[in-house]
Amino acid sequence: MPSRESHERLTALLDPATTVLLTVECQQGVVGPDSALPELAAAARSSGALANIARLVAAAHESGVQVMHAVAESRPDGRGGNRNARLFRAAARLPVQQHTGSTAVRVAPPIEVADEDLVVRRLHGLSPLAGTDVDPLLRNLGCRTLVVTGVSANIAIPNAVFDAVNLGYTAVVPADAIAGVPAEYTPAMVRNTLALVATVTTTDAVLGGWKRPCRQGATVTPA
Repeated sequence: MPSRESHERLTALLDPATTVLLTVECQQGVVGPDSALPELAAAARSSGALANIARLVAAAHESGVQVMHAVAESRPDGRGGNRNARLFRAAARLPVQQHTGSTAVRVAPPIEVADEDLVVRRLHGLSPLAGTDVDPLLRNLGCRTLVVTGVSANIAIPNAVFDAVNLGYTAVVPADAIAGVPAEYTPAMVRNTLALVATVTTTDAVLGGWKRPCRQGATVTPA
């Protein structure tokens, strides 16, 4: 069982005034019923990760925590997109394409997008942060803690966590709100990699932190 000290530390980390909740590639063409990656979509749904992300987003809206959705998309002509890795070449041949303006790049249910949410779209690369507007937006928002959720635990999630840490943010990862393939890979990635650089927790613990206001004068030591 987590100690009282760890609960208080997590609550302090999750101060709504300095926390942003990031959803990564939670778009219809990735985690929806008509996904370009049906195995990943199935993992996100069967594991409960997508439902947990929706719970976190709803709670963030209620608690005044800024929500940011990072969406990966491409132009129909592919202009500006990467071709320098096997992943990109394979994605270009998939029957469902993440084209700008298409249904595929809309945030997928049951996640609800509020008017105050920020949606950041990228045409290139593997990371929601590198080479996008995410970092300057986070700084303008006064963000200190970035809660990272979404897919995939194989590529985009570790990229997001590493970039967040390199940029000076404290990364918090609810392990039951991310998914990858095969299913057993996600806990291995969390245990052997993400836990070394991020505060790994659960959806319920984050929800509990947002229900309990941070104590006045509380201090936090980054993970």
